[in-house]
Amino acid sequence: VQLQASGGGLVQPGESLRLSCAGSGRTFTNYAMAWFRQAPGKEREFVAAISWIGGWTYYVDSVKGRFTISRDNAKNTVYLQMNSLKPEDSAVYYCAARNSGTAYVAVREYQHWGQGTEVTVSS
Repeated sequence: VQLQASGGGLVQPGESLRLSCAGSGRTFTNYAMAWFRQAPGKEREFVAAISWIGGWTYYVDSVKGRFTISRDNAKNTVYLQMNSLKPEDSAVYYCAARNSGTAYVAVREYQHWGQGTEVTVSS
């Protein structure tokens, strides 16, 4: 599956963004999906994951209550709605797909990656 992430940008603290990740090439429902992020000088970290039909979601503690991951399998797209953004949310955000319907949090569990979209939160 090929993944294309979009929706990043520059926003002020407290504002919102919605990231999208469009998949192509294979049956989208075969894959659990996740969002990761990587800030300059830091390792790539898990943000949120969703199972193949969306019945299970999981978030890193720092975004719980602010971010929501969802998917529309008819559109082959996964979303990350980010509200109440903070400067520490600034990073390049990557979507990833796993060759299984079960989602995990580790980078190594995901076989397919999008190119990343940059989010900058600054006043």
